[in-house]
Amino acid sequence: MPTPGQSQEREHEQQSWHADQTLVSGVRFRTGPGMIGRMRAVQVVELTGPSGVRVVEVAEPEPGPGEVLVEVHSVGVSFPDLLLSRGLYQLKPEPPFTLGVDVAGTVVEGPGSGFEPGARVAGVIPYGGAAERAVVPVSAVFPLPEHTSYDEGAALPMNYLTALFALHERGQVREGETVLVHGASGGVGTATLQVARGLGARTIAVVSTDEKAVVATSAGADDVVRLDGFKDAVRDLTGGRGVDVVLDVVGGDVFTDSLRCLAEQGRLLVVGFASGQGIPEVRVNRLLLNNIDVRGVGWGGFAMTRPSYMRAQWEALLPMIESGVIAPPIGATYDLDDFGRALQDMADRRMLGKAVVHVR
Repeated sequence: MPTPGQSQEREHEQQSWHADQTLVSGVRFRTGPGMIGRMRAVQVVELTGPSGVRVVEVAEPEPGPGEVLVEVHSVGVSFPDLLLSRGLYQLKPEPPFTLGVDVAGTVVEGPGSGFEPGARVAGVIPYGGAAERAVVPVSAVFPLPEHTSYDEGAALPMNYLTALFALHERGQVREGETVLVHGASGGVGTATLQVARGLGARTIAVVSTDEKAVVATSAGADDVVRLDGFKDAVRDLTGGRGVDVVLDVVGGDVFTDSLRCLAEQGRLLVVGFASGQGIPEVRVNRLLLNNIDVRGVGWGGFAMTRPSYMRAQWEALLPMIESGVIAPPIGATYDLDDFGRALQDMADRRMLGKAVVHVR
């Protein structure tokens, strides 16, 4: 409990900060004379991909109403970061801007948020988390279980909330169904394997190498098949019936054979196009003749416009986290200065599991 003198000092400090601040891209920054208020951040300075990423010193942000200031310990490396660095994401901020979607750390302040200073949390934002401190909307801040590390916390939000949205909301996966997962050794792929298991589904992972097969198996895949010839392998594993759900983060050439893998009333969930082979097209007569669906999975646009949705999703994931069904496989880890190299490794498809950058 602060003494009256400490309370007055804190009140004076807050008044000083609020009296001398600027507003940049909707976020307040402390900029008064003599203020320390500086931090290191990973910024895109030009839209040239990983080569245009720099670690620079910027003003420290201040939370507004409905926001939480987080001292970031770990930040996840996400595919949107790579797209943002190239100006290819649906959100197109003007450089310079700070990267970073998934964060984990401790609460600095967030009046009225329900989070006390020092609380361990994870959070997700469109960008801006790859810094020593980040402002996160309270609706996108989640309590981090004590046994969950900061690296694991930074691997959880976007990938696992996307996987839950894909399987539960869009795929309507039921206990006992079979889910085929493309890109099964990556961040979204491993998250989907674990969430599907938590929902009571059988999983078949599709991978391209022995190394990736090990990652998918460690993440809990019931069966693993090679990308080359996966359609025939799936037919053999399911006794000719096919799978109930396909989750596709790859796109390109695998799309048509993925449709052929579906059982009657099966659902193909389109999450992304990581192969870089372009956006596939579907002959709708295939859907009609076989009574199958192709469904888009746009978690961000859906969740960000429904303030309570992500919190409800996190509550659904917590029992899986506590039981150990969800345990994010951490791949490579990087120092903050190497964020650009991490993005290049992602671009070169060298990443396995979820890559994480250590901020402190």
